[in-house]
Amino acid sequence: MKKHIFNAGPSVLPKEVILEASEAIKEYNRSGLSILEISHRSKDFIEIIEEAKSSVLELLNLPSDYKVLFLHGGASLQFSMVPMNLMKPAVGSAAYVDTGSWSAKAIKDAKLFGEVSVIASSKEEGYGFIPKLESIEDSFDYVHLTANNTIYGTQFKSFPKTNSPLVCDMSSDIFSRNLDFSQFDLIYAGVQKNSGAAGTTIVVVKDQLLENLEKDQKIPSMLSYKAHLEKDSLLNTPAVYAVYISLLTLRWIKKNGGIQGMEQRNNEKSSLLYKEIDRNPMIKGFVSPESRSSMNATFEIIGEENKNLFEKLCEDAGIVGIKGHRSIGGYRASMYNALALESVVSLVEVMQNIEKKSYHLV
Repeated sequence: MKKHIFNAGPSVLPKEVILEASEAIKEYNRSGLSILEISHRSKDFIEIIEEAKSSVLELLNLPSDYKVLFLHGGASLQFSMVPMNLMKPAVGSAAYVDTGSWSAKAIKDAKLFGEVSVIASSKEEGYGFIPKLESIEDSFDYVHLTANNTIYGTQFKSFPKTNSPLVCDMSSDIFSRNLDFSQFDLIYAGVQKNSGAAGTTIVVVKDQLLENLEKDQKIPSMLSYKAHLEKDSLLNTPAVYAVYISLLTLRWIKKNGGIQGMEQRNNEKSSLLYKEIDRNPMIKGFVSPESRSSMNATFEIIGEENKNLFEKLCEDAGIVGIKGHRSIGGYRASMYNALALESVVSLVEVMQNIEKKSYHLV
């Protein structure tokens, strides 16, 4: 049976990426070696990581004064690396917008390195919307946003203007929609949702941001952006296979219309699903319509019997990964780039069957 994979991450990958990656496990580039065996300093891998980095800049339409890193530690390590690198020693200050669990964790870590101002939050209202914030007048070492919130299903539709460096966690919506990415000074994203398999993290940083940092900052080498940039992401052994799968996924994105193509696909999928959520009396969405994420739709099924029926019908239809995060319950449909429209169609059919069976129409 075909599986419809709605996992929040690690998530669905394009089938052609999986096939090509599996062939590389047997032998890569007629080298007589598996991709799992090649040296990270070999010509083969240098070509892989350099193409991956240039593809990131190409897709984001960023100039050469931005640099790309592939790092370890997931996006969660960036919660510490960002303040450690960007806050001024002893007198550092940063602004955060609290829109969900991941931004809350980033705030907690940042407080270890300096003063943190939470300039807007939707926490008291259950993170059900994105706070309206058009501009940030005060000056900070940086302003941190989380573009998309996987757990609650909210997403920034526009970003505030600020004179401070703008940092954005784009782990769950990078490469999914057209934005002016040059408004950001640093972007980071775990690749396991829209741009590869778990194991590496993309960091995109503007040269000017690092040039303006204090010269006497004492940062361990493995946590220093400058140290990693000086070694072209080869300060230590990178996650070779994860970087390779990320490259294959970036190629797939370019082949399928780039970010514009992804946005069109994603809008079609999310519009179809939200239309059914709004129409169906057996279903209730979690978040305000104006803040809805095109990546993660969160909802509740009304009535315990209907929940049991929904889960059984999902299982019968081959739908997996539909349960909501343990912190809020309910259900969550993650519709990342590689998820086909037919998977959303199958989910909508299940939702419609819930309604029919509830009214004993079938």
